[in-house]
Order: sequence, then C-alpha cells, then structure tokens
Amino acid sequence: MKGDRSIYFVSGNRGKYNEVARIAETFGLRLKWIRRAKREIQSDNLREIARRAAKDLSDEIGLPVVAEDSGFFVDALGGFPGPYSAYVHRTIGTDGILRLLRSVTLRDACFKAAVAFCEPSSHPISFSGTIEGTVSIQSKGNHGFGFDPIFVPNGGHGRTFAEMNTSEKNSFSHRSKAFSKLFNSLTK
Repeated sequence: MKGDRSIYFVSGNRGKYNEVARIAETFGLRLKWIRRAKREIQSDNLREIARRAAKDLSDEIGLPVVAEDSGFFVDALGGFPGPYSAYVHRTIGTDGILRLLRSVTLRDACFKAAVAFCEPSSHPISFSGTIEGTVSIQSKGNHGFGFDPIFVPNGGHGRTFAEMNTSEKNSFSHRSKAFSKLFNSLTK
C-alpha cells in the first residue's frame, strides 16, 4: 500500500468492525467502515466467499476493500453450521446449537476466518485463521457476538469468547490471526 493507509472494511456487524479496527491500529493502518452486509456467493468455502465479496465491492466503489467471512464449525455436527453461521445464529441461535448438543460429550469445535483484500481492477489476496476449542454446556459472558457465548477457545483459561474483552479475544482469535497475516502483508 502506498500513500493513504486507509482500508475500507465491509460488514454489517459492528462487533467485527470494532475487533478489526483495533488489529489494524497495531499495524499503523486506518480501517474505515462500510456498514452494509457484503454480497455473499453460495459456497462452502470461506475464502472463496471473502475473495468474491472484496473483489466485487472494490470494483464497484473504486476503493481498497477488505471483506471477511467466518464460520463456527462443530465436530459433532459434521462441521455445521460452518459458513452458514450467521443464518443459523439468526434462526436457532446459541440455544439451538446447545439443544443439538444436549446429549453430546465430545464437544470439539473451531472458529475459522478468511479475509480478502482487493484494490480496484486487481485480484484479491486472502489469508485465513483458525482457533480450536469446545462448545460450552451453557451460554456465558456478555461480550462479543454470534456464537461467542458458547465457544471456549483453547488457551482461553476455560472462558468463552463472550467472557473476554476485545483485547483478550484479539490476542488469539481466528479473526485476529487472519487479519494479522493480511495487515502484515500490506505493511511490508
């Protein structure tokens, strides 16, 4: 990136924007929020979804854009809800996932994130990040969004993401890993 170190982040989710803005600051980048839902292609591949969204929006508005797609993958549910996490959260929520796992003892899960950056008339670059953990027995915590109240990340000292403040979560989250790779690449 040359000159202006602003990147436009497209998302309808304020929580995601707040997390990513803090990560960007550590790289000396300024994140500007385009508050709208990104257009998503139907795909099981997070990276493909993020790349297409970044490319389409960058070409449409003529600015450098970053798009992100993430998913909550529960092993006992065959990776469900995966890339359909936002829809599943809107329809059955955290309580629905907990009901599906009511009699399940092996509760391994992970969050995955894919981020893509694209400048107008260019090809997107993309990076990913993953954090392993487990699904809690009940919702805990008041921070975060989405499935954060039921995800206990490895290395999180038994707390859910929703029991952590943004700085704590950003110290090792899937989103932080993916965006750190991207921002590191852009600032070299």
